[in-house]
Amino acid sequence: MTYPKQAHTKQWQIAERAPKSHFDQFPNVPPLVVQILYNRGFTMPREVTDFLNFEWAGDDPFALKDMRTAVDRLAEAILNHELITVYGDYDADGVTSTALMMQILTALGANAQPYIPNRFDEGYGLNNDALRELAQNGVKLVLTVDCGIRSVKEVEFGNSLGLDIIITDHHHVGDKIPPALAAINPKRADCTYPFKELAGVGLAFKLAQALLRTESLNGRRRQATFDPDRYLDLVALGTVADLAPLYGENRKLVEKGLRALNRSLRPGLAALLEEAGAGPNHAITAGTIGFTIGPRLNAAGRLANALAAYDLLMAENGQTAIPLAIDLNKQNRERQFLTETTVNMARDVILADKGQSPIYFISHPDFNPGVVGLAASRLTDEFYRPTLVAEQGPEFTKGSARSIAEFHITEALDQCADLLERYGGHAAAAGFTVKNENVPLLQARLREIAAQTLDVTELRPTLFVDAEVNLRAVRPALVEDIHKLQPFGYGNPTPKFVSRNLKIKQLRTVGKDNSHLRLTLNDGRQDWNAIAFRQGYWAEKLHAAQPVDVVYNLEFNEWNGSRTLQLNVKDLHLNEE
Repeated sequence: MTYPKQAHTKQWQIAERAPKSHFDQFPNVPPLVVQILYNRGFTMPREVTDFLNFEWAGDDPFALKDMRTAVDRLAEAILNHELITVYGDYDADGVTSTALMMQILTALGANAQPYIPNRFDEGYGLNNDALRELAQNGVKLVLTVDCGIRSVKEVEFGNSLGLDIIITDHHHVGDKIPPALAAINPKRADCTYPFKELAGVGLAFKLAQALLRTESLNGRRRQATFDPDRYLDLVALGTVADLAPLYGENRKLVEKGLRALNRSLRPGLAALLEEAGAGPNHAITAGTIGFTIGPRLNAAGRLANALAAYDLLMAENGQTAIPLAIDLNKQNRERQFLTETTVNMARDVILADKGQSPIYFISHPDFNPGVVGLAASRLTDEFYRPTLVAEQGPEFTKGSARSIAEFHITEALDQCADLLERYGGHAAAAGFTVKNENVPLLQARLREIAAQTLDVTELRPTLFVDAEVNLRAVRPALVEDIHKLQPFGYGNPTPKFVSRNLKIKQLRTVGKDNSHLRLTLNDGRQDWNAIAFRQGYWAEKLHAAQPVDVVYNLEFNEWNGSRTLQLNVKDLHLNEE
């Protein structure tokens, strides 16, 4: 067996230990938990208490810029039975946002319809053809969810058709705010809302909260007899799937949403999990969303039409939901195959470069635009370079970018705006469209920008380690306390620890193609079971009795009714001593 080699040797950055005076402020919290929160920037007693108790005080929806204007116009449209279109994005965040707003508006008696553009025919965000068709069909008010903040020209066109447009979007704001009736985005420079990192579905939830506090809709609200917390399952799905940071208000919303998911599942989600092989007793965590539910919801928009994912979330019974879940699962398998094919083709181009370029831009006519973002993410992780992967069409090249901590990809695209037809995103991810004749210029300028920031000889992926731990002091109760910091995900990663000079007692490869490594490690007093996923290559380099330093997550392994502690190994080095 020949194992894949590591593309990069990871460097370990171990967090500086908090001062003793800091630990003294939290006598009732395990020191290791205090250290973990300290590493994440939660240092004040109120911050720590709020984090541990899933609290967030500054959540008044009317503190969001333009919220009052938006709810007044929506209330008018609801009471006058005007036709409202909820215009969403085709990813999981956009689909859950659309479902949430449609359910809220319908419950309030609105005349509302969903519209989710087709990735292949229309592309991301508002487009003029769609707005023209909506206006011709009698739509008076367009409410965007998870898109629109960079659609300046499209909003101007919609205004010329007599449409009122309300934008709710969490993406990076451009130089100009679109001339919409309202543009709700906490990242606006003139928005004082204290939490800036809500996902698109989080903003939709804030709008729902505001609507239900609007006096002119009191009668409708009483008749509907509901509160917006009923829809927190959708908020959890979209927030986690979109990699919004899991702290602040997001932490509170996702925790409540996970509780809702574990109490009662929508028929569509129950069918989807069953089709994915997760039994009815399977506890739903942020990991379940990130690795099971989210990819299947996203598969619809990546390969066909995201309305299938929307219909699944809105399904009222299993008879309707099961065929949709089967189709989404099939699409997810196709998505996996296409992603692997794209990664392999792009990898050949990157390997030919031999690590000379600070940024990679790979386009090809055969790439499927629905998976280029996934391929870019995989390649960025593997080669630790900002990576753009794109489909080269007859006239335009459309793609996705993923980046590393040292390089803000959307700010780089800002410097290329004159070459781009459209673009938008975050520090770590972006989408773009460019005319084919401008691709060479775009590639050259991005290389120039990246070269000014990145030194290819120094680029190495970094593992941020929360603390060095003596495993002899670890007990199940401590691991339970660490797990209370869940949900883990972007912005609140699963804590990593390092332990040194552990002796290897046993090792063997496991899994498909022997790609994983199963270890038994000894700390000098007791043995520890360990699993190292996708690190089977270590089998040729290690042997029993060899001392190693290991970075890992602490977790419980449950098998056949037994529950034992396990090290989930993220990296290891030979002990230099």
